[in-house]
Amino acid sequence: MTERIPAIKVLLLPKDTNNLGTIFGGVILSHIDLASAVEARKTAPHRFVTKAIREVEFHSPVFVGDIVNFYTETLKVGRTSVTVAVSVEVERWSAGAGEREKVTYAEVVLVAIGQHGRPIPIRPEPGAAR
Repeated sequence: MTERIPAIKVLLLPKDTNNLGTIFGGVILSHIDLASAVEARKTAPHRFVTKAIREVEFHSPVFVGDIVNFYTETLKVGRTSVTVAVSVEVERWSAGAGEREKVTYAEVVLVAIGQHGRPIPIRPEPGAAR
């Protein structure tokens, strides 16, 4: 079995915590957004903007010092959009064993945009002038 390589991996710090001492959900969402953009760039070298992040449900809290892995996979490539799955897992080293735990999962839809900020085809369209 091949080892999965995360699109991004981050160590979260005290500045990322809420009043309960756990990491803000919004911090995790921003990293989901970044990880999905990294994956979308594998499809085409365009600028991508996020159109939607589909239902995010947090299954486990993230604590200061956790190493958070954002694994990505391209699910669908449309004419102007890419749908990316992002699976978020933590490595907890507090016990010294590097235990892994699932935090959340999201599907992110990103749209390729051109220099004027309008959607553009991801791949050249058949019969288009070059």
